[in-house]
Amino acid sequence: MKRIVSILITLAVVFAAFPVCAGAYDAPAISAQSCILIHAGGGEVLYEHNADAKMLIASTTKIMTAIVVIENCGLDDKVQIKPEWCGIEGSSMYLKSGESYTVEELLSGMMLVSGNDAAVALACHTAGSIEKFAQLMNDKAAELSMTSSSFKNPNGLDEDGHHSTARDMAKLTDYCMRNAEFRAIVSCKSRTIADKTYVNHNKLLWNLEGCMGVKTGYTKASGRSLVSCCERGGTRYICVTLGDGDDWKDHAALYEWAFSKYLDKPVIDAGSTMSLPVVSGTETAVRIVPECTVRKFLPADAEINYKIELPRFVFAGIKAGDSAGRITAIYQGTQIASARLLYAQSVDLDKNAAVSSWASLSRLGGAF
Repeated sequence: MKRIVSILITLAVVFAAFPVCAGAYDAPAISAQSCILIHAGGGEVLYEHNADAKMLIASTTKIMTAIVVIENCGLDDKVQIKPEWCGIEGSSMYLKSGESYTVEELLSGMMLVSGNDAAVALACHTAGSIEKFAQLMNDKAAELSMTSSSFKNPNGLDEDGHHSTARDMAKLTDYCMRNAEFRAIVSCKSRTIADKTYVNHNKLLWNLEGCMGVKTGYTKASGRSLVSCCERGGTRYICVTLGDGDDWKDHAALYEWAFSKYLDKPVIDAGSTMSLPVVSGTETAVRIVPECTVRKFLPADAEINYKIELPRFVFAGIKAGDSAGRITAIYQGTQIASARLLYAQSVDLDKNAAVSSWASLSRLGGAF
């Protein structure tokens, strides 16, 4: 009978505990009235300041508008522009009555150059009126547990009862960035529509490595608002600043800090291999691989231990893909990931083997 042996090893490239207060890692000072930086997907908060204050959010509102439209309309749907949708104050696509656009073209105009007219056109096309569309926005906010948000319009123009928080906007953006259609629109640097070229207002797309969007905002009452997303090496962050006169610099500084202090990498890597001795086989050893890659997000200054459960040897007659054992990643005594170990190749019995199985075992040092 084969005997399973558990081996505890320590990896040289290692991790530390994730702190409750990321400020322990000396995050850069920023000038925002309200701010949050989160790890996308997991939602861990790396940095926050006044993140639950209810604030005016200006055109970052259009993040919610975009996802509600995407989830309720076809991108190729045609929208004929009505007179009442034109001439909306503030930033504009400069729509004209009678023109026809696809939903995707209007979304591009809304998210790249913050067209308030495009936002109204999309809202009315989707729900029939701004009021009914605002209800869809609030329904979505409730679905995403945005408990401190209230939406009154699709464009973010100042209005009583229209507000959100940095934390809620980070939740929303984390959700939206999982949508491929949303990502494609907000990451686009420029778009030509009906002979007009619209250039994205988000300067981080040009100036910050890995920036994926998302949306700028400004009114006199709200000040500058910015929601962004950045990804490097498989690690993705979302940053929200509200009331920040130096938002480009603050977002860049927070991202550089985060990427230098934290890691989101494989703690179990399907590309790694190990081997086991094979008795009476056409091969003397068989390769073993984890069945999958498991990624974890942790700071980068401590150790992960691995528990490897494998037999000391195996007899020939092995089929690729069969289970060989298990690998478990452990941090500070707690299991953080586990996966089966599989045979990466088949090894047949060598019918012409000159030595007996027991002689082969003796060459392995009798470890069985």
